[in-house]
Amino acid sequence: MQDQLSALLAKAQSELPAVKTRPEFEAAKARFVGPNGELTGLMKQMGSVPKEQKPALGKLINEAKTQLQTHLDAAFRQIEAAELQAQLGPAVDASLPSPDFGLGTHHPLTLVREEMCRILRKVGFSVVEGPEVETEYYCFDALNTPADHPARDAQDTFYLPTNARFGNVSKKTPDEKYLLRTHTSSVQIRTMLKGQPPIRIVSPGRVYRRDTTDATHSANFHQLECLYVDKNVTVRDLKALLDYIFASLLGKDTKTRFRTHYFGYTEPSFEVDLSAKHLPKVNKEWIEIGGCGMVDPSVFDGVGYDSSVWSGYAFGMGLERLAMLMYGIDDIRYFYQNDVRFLKQFA
Repeated sequence: MQDQLSALLAKAQSELPAVKTRPEFEAAKARFVGPNGELTGLMKQMGSVPKEQKPALGKLINEAKTQLQTHLDAAFRQIEAAELQAQLGPAVDASLPSPDFGLGTHHPLTLVREEMCRILRKVGFSVVEGPEVETEYYCFDALNTPADHPARDAQDTFYLPTNARFGNVSKKTPDEKYLLRTHTSSVQIRTMLKGQPPIRIVSPGRVYRRDTTDATHSANFHQLECLYVDKNVTVRDLKALLDYIFASLLGKDTKTRFRTHYFGYTEPSFEVDLSAKHLPKVNKEWIEIGGCGMVDPSVFDGVGYDSSVWSGYAFGMGLERLAMLMYGIDDIRYFYQNDVRFLKQFA
């Protein structure tokens, strides 16, 4: 029996390395350890062995079975390695230059943001950014938003857990809530609290609101807001800047108009409309583009500015809205789908 087991192991050791495919492996495995395999046949002979010889013979069979399984495992690993190598293809020479897959491009929202900032830098505005996680003070209280205003409702704003901690955003009161900012106007408050006028800033960034996503709405989007504080600032200055911005961005044929509106942190307040029928897919005479107004004196009082000395204006608009107008895009969801076919159009 021992000679037969040794011969079986020698046979497996010589034959199994030559097995190259899974079907060949299964056939070889059946020959050695299958129901009618050679090892199985030797194990069946245990019934005719004298009782006193069975322990020693059983030990030999178990050792042979373990060694045979080792040879089978090695053969199977060899097959798996060959299959993986076939999928990977030939080895890559890391010293060779990489294939040219073409250069990437800026996202259309980045293009609009950078162009808007460039236009505003030309007339003295500085780009300032702030945290996306804010407190109620910076997002609502300091902007003259009443406690019962609908914007502060949990149905409109993403509030964070009361036990959350954010090292870069400090609370004014212990029970104040953290939230995802609903506009970049919070950057205006942070800027005014840090220094005295004159101030001329533009604050682009991502904002969040509980909107149901559709072709024109998204729960997260991008805004760009401007603040100008100085002596003797008037609505005429605000209108002149907006005319300059949109003429520079969309062409000299672009016109703007104001419609009276209400915002808690500006008084008087206006909605801004554009007349830009020369743009792609624009079939209306006037299109709403954003909001603006003169900074409310109560906002100045809250940050320690003397509202009898200083005046200013603020305005804001959505970058997605601008990009959709400029490029003739009719669905805001295209901006977030990462479809290379869509993005390549802006190379």
